[in-house]
Amino acid sequence: MDNDILKLQEMIDNSRNTVFFGGAGVSTESGIPDFRSTDGLYNQKYKFPPETILSHTFFTENTDEFYRFYFDKMIYTSAKPNKAHIKLAEMEKAGKLKAVITQNIDGLHQAAGSLNVYELHGSVHRNYCSRCGRFYALDEILKCKGGIPRCDCGGIIKPDVVLYEEGLNDETVEKAVNALSRAELVIVGGTSLNVYPAAGFLTYAKAPIVLINKSKTPFDGYAKLVINQPIGEVLGEIKV
Repeated sequence: MDNDILKLQEMIDNSRNTVFFGGAGVSTESGIPDFRSTDGLYNQKYKFPPETILSHTFFTENTDEFYRFYFDKMIYTSAKPNKAHIKLAEMEKAGKLKAVITQNIDGLHQAAGSLNVYELHGSVHRNYCSRCGRFYALDEILKCKGGIPRCDCGGIIKPDVVLYEEGLNDETVEKAVNALSRAELVIVGGTSLNVYPAAGFLTYAKAPIVLINKSKTPFDGYAKLVINQPIGEVLGEIKV
């Protein structure tokens, strides 16, 4: 282990209540592209900007085009949990990690075995009819790939993901804020911390913050420890 990872190990060992806050960089090592890097989703060219496509208005007014993009670029059924997801699940099972707060919608934390996961931006694995509210799993709406998923009642099925122009789920926000405010250590990984309101959640943390990200973030100056390495490589070195 290098010195920074040794420091992280010591901080984890001394904490009785660690909380993890993560972003897209946690899943890039599973083959899911992020949004804002050079090769990220938002730097690719489409008929409409991705920020426009992933908005509530666009979903309502251009549902077919929304789903064409959504099925093509937002769902990765072959992705598997990587070292970061697996280590966090091990830490939770060992009683060291109390919660995972994620901006990701891929469900990989749960696939790795994490139970206490707060998904700020929802999940592709939950889908609901916009008319009657009936639940649909991901594999059910994938049968409609190439078209608009519809409920038996005729209503359009909407993914339970937070689009632009939509607010975060109040219950999820409350649980995330409570977890951060009670933590003895907050580990932040795989996020540029440029997306609000999610990035603003760190202001609720009273505990020391560890930032693990390949590039610098606006919060580096507030962190007790900054490690500019891939999150999977770093957490893979941690002993539980």
